[in-house]
Amino acid sequence: MGASPGSLLSLLLGLLLISALGVLGTNPGLVARITDKGLAYGAQEGLLGLQRELQKIKLPNFNGDFKIKHVGHGSYEFHSLDIRSCELRGSVLKPLPSHGLSLSISDSSIHMQGRWKVKLNRFMKPQGSFDLQVEDITIAINLLLGSEPSGRPTVTASSCNSYIRRVEVDLSGGLGWLLKLLRDQIQSRFRRVLESKICEMVQKSVTSDLQPYLQTLPVTAKIDSFLDVDYSLTEAPQATAQMLDVLFKGEIFYHNHRSPVALLPPVLSLPEDHTQMVYFAISDYVFNTASLVYYQAGYMNFSFTDDMIPSDSPFRLTTGSFRAFAPRIARLYPNMNLELQGGVVSAPLLQLSPGNLSVTSQIEIEGFVLLPSSVRKPIFRLDVVTNVSATLNLNTSRITGILDPGKLHVELKESKVGVFNVELLAGFLNYFMLNTLYPEINEKLAQGFPLPLLKHIQLYDLVLQIHKDFLFLGANIQYMRV
Repeated sequence: MGASPGSLLSLLLGLLLISALGVLGTNPGLVARITDKGLAYGAQEGLLGLQRELQKIKLPNFNGDFKIKHVGHGSYEFHSLDIRSCELRGSVLKPLPSHGLSLSISDSSIHMQGRWKVKLNRFMKPQGSFDLQVEDITIAINLLLGSEPSGRPTVTASSCNSYIRRVEVDLSGGLGWLLKLLRDQIQSRFRRVLESKICEMVQKSVTSDLQPYLQTLPVTAKIDSFLDVDYSLTEAPQATAQMLDVLFKGEIFYHNHRSPVALLPPVLSLPEDHTQMVYFAISDYVFNTASLVYYQAGYMNFSFTDDMIPSDSPFRLTTGSFRAFAPRIARLYPNMNLELQGGVVSAPLLQLSPGNLSVTSQIEIEGFVLLPSSVRKPIFRLDVVTNVSATLNLNTSRITGILDPGKLHVELKESKVGVFNVELLAGFLNYFMLNTLYPEINEKLAQGFPLPLLKHIQLYDLVLQIHKDFLFLGANIQYMRV
């Protein structure tokens, strides 16, 4: 399987921008760490969503019987209950080690209105309206985090408790004084109904809103026409006293054929940093598995002919132009075209060290003369080593980059045309790459590669560090409401 030199370098150097994830065995290829600052933001956003859901509560009608001395027997009914406002003011979201997350909501209130009616002694049927003010609501929810067999994240409310400290009912209408005699009974009844309904709504919101939202993180995603990446979780998210770590698998594979990857991810030791809301530790294993897949598929081989050189170039891939490098070639094969074939000796591996990101590639190039009989005659072999570094840039959802090419080191392995000016040829290859291939590749890399983010999440205040064996990306997050 062959590819052009531009395609080859795009594949080799584009690996620098693949911000997907990879893992083999028990070590994750990518760790997403949510700090206490990120959890606080999540609690704030979650509170707004839960507040909207609570305002949709449909409370059932409820009734009761009473017996009052000197008044007699009767019954009452409260109906047409409507929540006019709901304010959830204080929330704390904390990791719950070995479980998930604990969400506490306090200092909250609900204001309701509705209608009441009373049946008394067969003939009297007074009715009226009421206002209900519910104050000092406290809600405690434990969220159990896990993963499905497919690797998708899951969340369930494993427990919920709600407590209402104060309920005030203001009644108006005929014989409202009668119901005031039953105030304690009525307020107690409202308290029990609301406490039950609040937790019922929380359970429903977790199931119908939070769980589907978490599953907007794709299990697999397309990188290009050749590669896919596995975004599934390796295990349930891990909660510690101050943070939540989410461990991703991220195996990069050929989308038409998935085979075991003969690489092991390193152990990731993340810095203890809590300045940003979220951090991503992306192992070098990620990039190297992609490189291995490309290499095994033959996509790092190339063929280079004269018709691939820009028409305005003063240099052609012909024996006449090559006379500057090998004087005898034009005499032995006058006015003939040349072809260069090559490929990497082994899959190029990304090297991450503090502050530095580079890829070293060893390429073997063989030159052929295209004879009139359509026969290709081998005339020389080169060994080329190149080291390329990159500068990465970040935006709200993507990593982009610019290549910083190093110098080519060319060694002549064999020549069938006599003396060969290797130093001059190395200069030409460097010039050609700098002015033809790298600008094209940088234009593609400027489009960037999307980070694996939940729907409607954008990053800002981005900071990138390069550590040994992994990239460390810190960011604050913003939920973009639609």
